[in-house]
Amino acid sequence: MSQSDASDLAPGKKRSLIHTLELDLRLLGMIGAFVVLCIGFDIATGGRFLTPRNIFNLTIQTVSVAIMATGMVFVIVTRHIDLSVGALLATCSAVMAMTQTQFLPNVLGLGFEHWLTPWVTIAVGLAVGTLIGAFNGYLIGYLTIPAFIVTLGGLLIWRNVGWYLTSGKTIGPLDQTFMKFGGINGTLGATGSWIVGLLAVAGAIYGLYASRNNKKRHGFTVKPLWAEGVLAGIISAAILGFVAVLNAYEVPTRKLKRIFEAQGEVMPEGYTQSYGIPISVLLLIAIAIAMTILARRTRLGRYIFATGGNPDAAELSGINTRLLTVKIFALVGALCAISAVVASARLGNHSNDIGTLDELRVIAAAVIGGTALAGGVGTIHGAILGALIMQSLQSGMAMVGVDAPLQNIVVGAVLVLAVLIDIIYRKRTGEA
Repeated sequence: MSQSDASDLAPGKKRSLIHTLELDLRLLGMIGAFVVLCIGFDIATGGRFLTPRNIFNLTIQTVSVAIMATGMVFVIVTRHIDLSVGALLATCSAVMAMTQTQFLPNVLGLGFEHWLTPWVTIAVGLAVGTLIGAFNGYLIGYLTIPAFIVTLGGLLIWRNVGWYLTSGKTIGPLDQTFMKFGGINGTLGATGSWIVGLLAVAGAIYGLYASRNNKKRHGFTVKPLWAEGVLAGIISAAILGFVAVLNAYEVPTRKLKRIFEAQGEVMPEGYTQSYGIPISVLLLIAIAIAMTILARRTRLGRYIFATGGNPDAAELSGINTRLLTVKIFALVGALCAISAVVASARLGNHSNDIGTLDELRVIAAAVIGGTALAGGVGTIHGAILGALIMQSLQSGMAMVGVDAPLQNIVVGAVLVLAVLIDIIYRKRTGEA
């Protein structure tokens, strides 16, 4: 029997269930706040907030901000800030709208029906976003202009560059394949959603198994097997429950009839079809996994957190902090472009106000999710949960009938309160 196995059996100090399961108290607090928020709004709206339809809409509305928030974590961890993400989203959206409605049809002869149109459009948007982000990073890292000033200027510059690209017009409709990334126009359906859900459960259980074996190999104490089983059960129930809720939202009968009529068919009596998981949510999950791996498993991730923890020590240890800054802001630019795809595809067009105030929502999501403004601390899953809390708060207040100005007042107060709670938590746990 190995030392780690013996540690499972050896009697010791009695531990609470939370400590036995090795759960993050800060994460539990955010989940608890989210649950209370949802239940409160559901009661206030007479049961309308937690319906499958509203949960579906809540998820697709969260995606755009959540994608950018994953990149904002790296920015704030390295003690910078990016106030230009909403404006950069608008510019990328304008570029992609003009690419698929003007450039590709008129110059290359590629119309909306061509299979290359959406992919060329997305590639152009990604290139523009990455280049602008890298340029911001160069100004900050190599020319040592404060990030606050560079991105504040970018907020004004790129918002209006987007306006000039479209001459202030709303550009649409957009390519049908492109619009599948927006949510309602692109879903997996019931069967595809269950397959993805089961694969996600299998992946989560394998992840727990691999993590346990890795700890054993290195001689670390592992959780009891029953605790691993409880965690696996909680994660599996959450994943499959989420899939079941989204599958419960069915396509309206009138829309189904129009689809059958367009195909020259008659809809069978009693026929139903579920929306299932939106493609945009799958995109967010893929980005979350990739960004988490980048943060925890790569040299770049270690450099980011080392620089945030102590920039001077990181530079003295040989880390090229200037190039690192360029890479981080280039990554954020690419994520802004992806968010622009999701946001414009959900709307079905590009409008001049797209992404307005998103910079504040993104920063708030990262901070509420536990990213420390002092640098060095932050998680990808926390930022996504923060974005979900922010969107739930705004959607719930809108459903209750709270005026838009009061909504912004509440969101601002919640942001300040979240930072205060984080400061108090760090002082009590000795992380400050």
